[in-house]
Amino acid sequence: MGTGKLVHSGLFLTTGLIVISAMSVELKDSPACSFPAIYNFGDSNSDTGGISASFVPISAPYGEGFFHKPAGRDSDGRLIIDFIAERLNLPYLSAYLNSLGTNYRHGANFATGGSTIRRQNETIFEYGISPFSLDIQIVQFDQFKARATQLYQQANTSMERSKLPVPEEFSKALYTFDIGQNDLSVGFRKLSADQLHAAIPDIVNQLASAVQNLYQQGGRAFWIHNTGPFGCLPVQLFYKHNLPPGYLDQYGCVKDQNDMAIEFNKQLKDRVIKLRTELPEAAITYVDTYAAKYGLISSAKTEGFTDPLKICCGYHVNDTHIWCGNKGSANGKEVYGASCEKPSVYVSWDGVHYAEAANHWVANHILNGSFTDPPIPITLACYRH
Repeated sequence: MGTGKLVHSGLFLTTGLIVISAMSVELKDSPACSFPAIYNFGDSNSDTGGISASFVPISAPYGEGFFHKPAGRDSDGRLIIDFIAERLNLPYLSAYLNSLGTNYRHGANFATGGSTIRRQNETIFEYGISPFSLDIQIVQFDQFKARATQLYQQANTSMERSKLPVPEEFSKALYTFDIGQNDLSVGFRKLSADQLHAAIPDIVNQLASAVQNLYQQGGRAFWIHNTGPFGCLPVQLFYKHNLPPGYLDQYGCVKDQNDMAIEFNKQLKDRVIKLRTELPEAAITYVDTYAAKYGLISSAKTEGFTDPLKICCGYHVNDTHIWCGNKGSANGKEVYGASCEKPSVYVSWDGVHYAEAANHWVANHILNGSFTDPPIPITLACYRH
């Protein structure tokens, strides 16, 4: 389970076990929340098939580690949202954008790879930015809820209702968010540091608006991930050479990018605290996935992982990079971006997305409340504090 102490940017972070024990005394007699469904909003970190259903399906070797076939996920296996479903004894979420044979009885996933909080004026074919920004995902949820309720009320048999959410259960569901990484990505590409910093309040407010919309529709339990250490994604270092002193931190991550992610997260947490006063019946949990992921990266070797800046899938030699699952040319020869032999020891799957083993590690460290505010496990996330 690691050393139990994480250090970053001069902040000393404990695993929160002391605080949890106090909170646990308060909640020890509380029954676990019986969430009947999960409704998720996000990007590729939690997309379970949306972008594959909408555009070109994600191909092998994605998904082959756990699902033994491509499964609409940007990993070799399960994502954190899959481990959330497992912890709550619910089935894996199907994408809202799936068109055939989908069961939505226990929730739906509105996340798509490349999604942003703020709508972008780009197509997915330029930089991989999804047209399904968070505001569109909320509109899709609105349609889903209205249509599902109508179909449920019109159904004549239990068989017809079996794949539909029970209308009364929308208010009892858990609403999860894992989005914001691509807003930073676009910002690093298109804006100066000052411009991106100035844009953060608006980005954070748009996420808050999404929560407010769901609250007005009856949603009460919210589980909100902050954004991870963007500067630790190996893709940020693929073509960088002769870097100036101080450009990278002690673990090889791009310091300025991580500092911007920390600022985003600080403002997001402040906005979540404000939301708790604005939405008096909501139970809102802020989840510090940044601390969990940076904790894994900073202690990868002692946790049984290899160099966290190495990728498992894809071909990368010098300045030649061939994306995972693709073919390309290197030194005049055709090369395939294949998977490594042992994905279970890799933090990064393809340079942008985490491998299943890393997702599992992070999930284990956030779902027990070690990195959440309030410090409670997800099984008690229906209780307001």
